[in-house]
Amino acid sequence: MEESKTSDRLSVFLDSGIYRFENSNVVFIDPVRVLNLSYNRHRVSPTAYYSRFFHSKCSGQDRHETKLSSSSKKRKRREKKPHSLNERERAADQRHRQARPMLLKALECLLTATDLLAIMRNLRSESCPFECREAPLHHNEHALTELCRVWQAPLYEITLNFPKHHEPSKDVAESDCGFNLIVVDPPWENASASQKLLYPTLPNRYFLSLPIKQLAHIDGALIALWVTNREKLRNFVEKELFPSWGAHYAATFYWLKVKADGSLISDLDLFHHRPYECLLLGYCHGKGRNSEHMSSWSDKVIISIPGDYSRKPPIGELLLEHVPGPKHARCIELFAREMIGGWTSWGNEPLHFQKSSYFVER
Repeated sequence: MEESKTSDRLSVFLDSGIYRFENSNVVFIDPVRVLNLSYNRHRVSPTAYYSRFFHSKCSGQDRHETKLSSSSKKRKRREKKPHSLNERERAADQRHRQARPMLLKALECLLTATDLLAIMRNLRSESCPFECREAPLHHNEHALTELCRVWQAPLYEITLNFPKHHEPSKDVAESDCGFNLIVVDPPWENASASQKLLYPTLPNRYFLSLPIKQLAHIDGALIALWVTNREKLRNFVEKELFPSWGAHYAATFYWLKVKADGSLISDLDLFHHRPYECLLLGYCHGKGRNSEHMSSWSDKVIISIPGDYSRKPPIGELLLEHVPGPKHARCIELFAREMIGGWTSWGNEPLHFQKSSYFVER
C-alpha cells in the first residue's frame, strides 16, 4: 500500500514538478518541471538552471580528510571568544530556533524518500526529454535583456498599463478587477548583491509606496512576500510594510535549499548564511468575508535545489488553493525576473532569465 502511494506521488511529481510528502507540510519542487508547464516550443535547460549546488565539490571521504587537514588551521579561530549577540541578533536567533525543529523534520522527510533522492541526482538531465537539444548560441547574438535597455521606455509604458481596476462598465464585471495573488520579491538592500553588482537595490521605505491595495482584487488578495533573515527587515515588514499595504499576516513558508544529494547548501545553524529564506504570507481582505482563508493556513517548508543567485522557485501552484476570490485567479509578480504563463510580470528585469542560454529546443 505504501509503495503504491509513493509511486503515485512520484508520478505526480514527474508531471507537475511538485512532490508532496504524506501527512506533512513539506513539499519538494523541481523548478525546471514547474516552469516548463508554461512553454511549448522550448524547455528550460536543467543544466543552465542548476548551475550551483548540484554536485558536492568532493566525496564524503574527501570531505572528511579535508576537514581533518584544515582543523589545525581553524583551531585558533574556533578558540576565539564567542561573539556576543546584540538585541536584534538574539531576536533573529530566537526565530531560527523556533523554525529549526520543523526544518530538521523536513530534511528528514527528504532524506528518507530514497526514490525521490534517486530522481534528484539526475535532475540536470531528466527534466528535459531526449529529443531536446541545446538552443544554438551565436557570438553576435544580443541578449534580450540588453536590448530592452534601449527599448525600456516604451516597454515600461506597456507594463504600467496592464488591465487593473478598470472603471466598472456594462461590459466589464466589477469582480474581474484586480489580482487575487500578488507575489513580491523586492530588491532589498543587500551588501552582497551590491558588492557583486548583481542588481540594483532600494531602501526599505520605497516599498511602502507599492499600490498593493489598488492592485488587490475586490474580493481580496493573497500577498506573498520574499524576505531575508535579517531581523531589522522582519520588524519593518511586520510593523510598517504589511500595515501600509493593508495585509494581515497568515503564515510563513520556509524555502530550504539543498544540493542534489539531499544535503543542505550550508550548515543549518550558520548565523549569517542560513540555508533557507522566508516567504511571508498575508491577506488583503476584500468586500466579501474571506477571513476563513487565514484560519486554514499553517507554516510550510518548500525544498528545492537553488538556481542562479536570487532566483526564487516558482511557488504559485502551492499558493492558489488559498487564494480568495474567483477560482480562475489573476496573478501578478512584482519585481519579477522571468515570465510565467498566466501571470503578469512587472519590474525592472522581467526578462532577466529569458535569455536563450537558459533554454533548449524540442
